[in-house]
Amino acid sequence: MLFSSYLFIFAFLPITFFIYFYLLGKKLLIGAKSFLVFASLLFYTFWNVKYLPLILISMLFNYAIGNSFNNKSIEKVKTHKKALLTIGIIANIALLGYFKYSDFFIENLNLVFDNSIPLLHIALPLAISFFTFQQIAFLVDSYRGKIQEDDFLNYALFVTFFPQLIAGPIVYHAEIMPQFATKGNLVKNHKNIATGIFIFSIGLFKKVIIADTFAIWSTKGFDQLATLNFIEGWLTSLSYTFQLYFDFSGYTDMAIGAAMLFNIKLPINFNSPYKALDIQDFWRRWHITLSRFLKDYIYIPLGGNRKSSVRTSSNLLMTFILGGIWHGAGWTFIFWGFLHGMALVIHRFWKPLRFAMPKLLAWFITFNFINIAWVFFRANDWNNAIKVLKGMFLTVPDFGVKIAILESKESSDIYVFSILAFGITLFMRNSMQWREDFNPTKLYGAYTLVLLLSAMYFMHRPITFLYFNF
Repeated sequence: MLFSSYLFIFAFLPITFFIYFYLLGKKLLIGAKSFLVFASLLFYTFWNVKYLPLILISMLFNYAIGNSFNNKSIEKVKTHKKALLTIGIIANIALLGYFKYSDFFIENLNLVFDNSIPLLHIALPLAISFFTFQQIAFLVDSYRGKIQEDDFLNYALFVTFFPQLIAGPIVYHAEIMPQFATKGNLVKNHKNIATGIFIFSIGLFKKVIIADTFAIWSTKGFDQLATLNFIEGWLTSLSYTFQLYFDFSGYTDMAIGAAMLFNIKLPINFNSPYKALDIQDFWRRWHITLSRFLKDYIYIPLGGNRKSSVRTSSNLLMTFILGGIWHGAGWTFIFWGFLHGMALVIHRFWKPLRFAMPKLLAWFITFNFINIAWVFFRANDWNNAIKVLKGMFLTVPDFGVKIAILESKESSDIYVFSILAFGITLFMRNSMQWREDFNPTKLYGAYTLVLLLSAMYFMHRPITFLYFNF
C-alpha cells in the first residue's frame, strides 16, 4: 500500500486513526497499541503476505536477545552478554545478506572462479534493510544499558509502526517509545492533526508532481537511450538527482506527517541537502537517520577519529563503503560509497588548511560531485554509468542538436521543472522548517488544500518509491 494512493489516504489512514483514538478514549491502551501493530502489519503485508512470518520471526528473535540483557545472571557475566550481542548482530546481517546479497555473491564467485552456479533470484522482502538496521541499533543500545524493553507489544509497535516501517526514517527505541507512553499523546491533538496533514500534503506534492515527472526523463536517459549527447547527459543526471531527492524526502514528509496524526514526532531525515557547501555538510543534511546510524554503530565502534589520521581515514572509507553496500548489491553502489568516503577523507585533510573558498564555488563543487556520484548510484551497471558520464564530459556541446530525452509530451517542461527544482532546493524553506513554525490558520489550510488537490490530480500515473528498492 503506497502513501500516495487513494486507498491509503481515504481508507487505511483515517480508519486506523479513528479506531486507535477510539480505543484510547475507552482507556484501552493495550487494545489501541495492539490494533496499531495489527494495522501496521496489514499495511506491510499488502505488498506480499508471504513475508509476514519473516518480520515476525525477526522481531521475536531480536526482542528475546535484547530482553535477555536485562537478566541479572547474564548482567554479571560480560562475556555472555557480548556473545549474545554478537549472535544477534550476525543473525540480523545473515538474514539481510541472504535475501539481498546472495545473487551478488554468486555472480562474483562465478566470475572469479569461472563457475556456473545458478542464481537464486530471491525477491527482496520489503523494508528488510530498514527494520534490520533499526533492530541492530536496539540490540546495541540494550547491551549498553541505554534502554530496557520487557514488553513485546511495545517492541512490536517500535518495529512495525507503519509510517516509518517501509523506508524510514530509521528510528531509535529511546526516541519513539516514550512518546507512546506520554499522557498528552493519548488524546487527539488538533494542532498535530493539522500539522501532520500539511506536512503529508507537501510530501505528496513533492513525490507525485515533482519526483515522478523527473522520473520520466531520468528513465529515458539511463534506461532507453543507447548514447547521450552533452545536453542529454546533463539533463539525465540532474533529473535523477532531483528525482531521488524529491522522491525520498517526499516519502519522509508523508511518513512524518502521518505519524504526527498519532502524536508521534519522527526525527528529521532531510535538511535541504543540496544547499551543502561541503561533503561533510551534505551528510549532515541527507538521510540524516542513516548518517547517524552509520556514525553511531559503525564509524565510532571502528575507532572513529580517536586514532591516527590514517586510521580515521580508513574508518571513514570503510563506513561509507558499507553504506554503499547497504543501499544495493552491486559494484556501482560500492563505488558510490567509496567516492563519498574518499570525498570525506579529502575534506578532513582540507579543512585544517582553513582555505576560504567562496561560498558559490564551494556549493558548485559540492553539488556537482554529488550529482556525478548519483550517476553510479542510479546506473544499472558500469556501462550504463559510463554512457551517462560520456555524454556529460566527452561530447562536444551542441545546443542545436536534437535532444532525444525530450521526445515526450512532457518535453517542454524539463527546463521549467529544473529551474523550479533548483529554486525549491536552494532558496525555499524545507518542510521541517515549515513544521516547526506551523500554525493552523486559514492560509495554511488553503496551502494544504491546493497541495493535496494538485497531487491527487496526478495520482493516476504509475507510482513507485525509489527507496523501496534498497
